[in-house]
Amino acid sequence: MNHDTPVSPLPLQHLADIRPRVLSAAQLREHGVSSAAAGAHCRPGGPWQQLLPGVCLLHPGPPTSEERLHGALLYAGRPPTREAGGVPVQPAPGRPHAAYAEAMITGLAALTLHRFSSAPPLLSLDRIDVLVPRTRRLRSAGFVRLVRGVGLPAPEQITGLPVAPVPRALADAVAQLADAGTVRLLLSEAVRGGHCEPAAVVRELSGARLLNLPHVVDAVDSLLAEGRAIAEDRLYRLVAEHGLPDPVWNVDLRLPGGPHLGGVDAYWPDHAVAVELDTRAPRQAPSQGDDSLWSECARRREHLERLGITVVHLTPKKLRDAPEQQATVLRTALMASTDRDPAAYVVVLPR
Repeated sequence: MNHDTPVSPLPLQHLADIRPRVLSAAQLREHGVSSAAAGAHCRPGGPWQQLLPGVCLLHPGPPTSEERLHGALLYAGRPPTREAGGVPVQPAPGRPHAAYAEAMITGLAALTLHRFSSAPPLLSLDRIDVLVPRTRRLRSAGFVRLVRGVGLPAPEQITGLPVAPVPRALADAVAQLADAGTVRLLLSEAVRGGHCEPAAVVRELSGARLLNLPHVVDAVDSLLAEGRAIAEDRLYRLVAEHGLPDPVWNVDLRLPGGPHLGGVDAYWPDHAVAVELDTRAPRQAPSQGDDSLWSECARRREHLERLGITVVHLTPKKLRDAPEQQATVLRTALMASTDRDPAAYVVVLPR
């Protein structure tokens, strides 16, 4: 050692390649940087800065959106577990970073990561919402807003970050929004963009007890109408693209001179086969649910079956994810009509 060698060299060189340039206090200790040394580096005019409590940004400039996201997860996540010898357990390939355990990005930031065009840019967000278990003993701080929940969903991995699925991210975003137009845009894009089905969105909104808010109710009504239109379009394309005979669309069925049997989305009179699209969505939390609507649908279906009419029940999700399989189901029902007893004669009316 000579007189030009610093007595306590700054622990910077071996961290120069860290990306993103943000580490928690626990991670810094693993790299040999004590809390005192980290604090010294984060003093005004120093090479680092404190991004959040216990989280350091390893440069003096403003954080990038990526650094803010990683910093938020480092702040909210549990410290990584350790092996018996004190070595941090490393996550398996493709699994979330160990330091982010039990934390995921949610709300508007998550929707931006899911590529929603109606969600704001990450850098414009004053707060980043992070979903954590209700038992997590931590408070919101800085630009991080903690959202607590029970029974957290499995996160999706986007650019190496754990992100809440779209339905949950939507519910957490809507909980912070008062503008009806913004809420309607976000819900509409979720369905129109193919991110999820309306029923999944409404379940999350119901679980968050948001369906009693007028601006949310209006947006949900628009969402369900749009979701039904999309499902009907999928059914039209399925019939055309798989060479099925043309049905009559959106009709009411009645017994001659008798009662109304209900409406169906498609009907093949020569085969006595009807299709019902299930575009219902729960409007209440499951604990408060009323199954009267479902019971009425089931009774109507049973009545049609007793009259010899085969009812094929399809959901928007099935039409989206497995159109070939659903086409096979319909084709099989149409072909089987020749082996059944003739169905009762019904009157078919447009609705």
